[in-house]
Amino acid sequence: MSTSSEDNARARTRRPIINMGKADLTAYGPPDGSGPGATKFGAMTARLGPAIGAEKLGCTLVVIEPGKRPWPYHLHHTNEEMYVILDGTGTLRFGPDEHPLTAGDVAACPPGPGTAHQIINTGDAPLRYLIISTMEGPEVAEYPDSGKIGALAGVPGDKPYPLFHLSRKSDAKDYWDGEV
Repeated sequence: MSTSSEDNARARTRRPIINMGKADLTAYGPPDGSGPGATKFGAMTARLGPAIGAEKLGCTLVVIEPGKRPWPYHLHHTNEEMYVILDGTGTLRFGPDEHPLTAGDVAACPPGPGTAHQIINTGDAPLRYLIISTMEGPEVAEYPDSGKIGALAGVPGDKPYPLFHLSRKSDAKDYWDGEV
């Protein structure tokens, strides 16, 4: 197992620049493109931050086809996200409101209640944007549309996580439940 100082030294020897046009995009969405949400969710993504040695900021290139959204409507309790729209048009769901997006727009989604967010490609061409975010852990996320809560220990994006758990708020247990 490498130490933090070894990882930092390796990161600093990487080229600190990447061209987005040459980044390797990988499919992201429901497994095998099937099951619940397959027609609604999906994107191509490239994690740029790790590729250039970023340690405290994440940066991901996202490409969404018309009618799709990359992730469910959600909010973070720890991490903040910023979107930089590169090409295309779409809609940002933010809290109870919807906001049109077009190339050149920049949107911030701070952590905490009332900041649930989701980008939807409502245009007729691919929507390309950057997500720039803090990369702090642990993270707790809420999914208002489905009533789920997610808990993640570790650094977001650095899989496998020591802990990753999703459940519904309605499944809540008393603090002392099951304790002997």
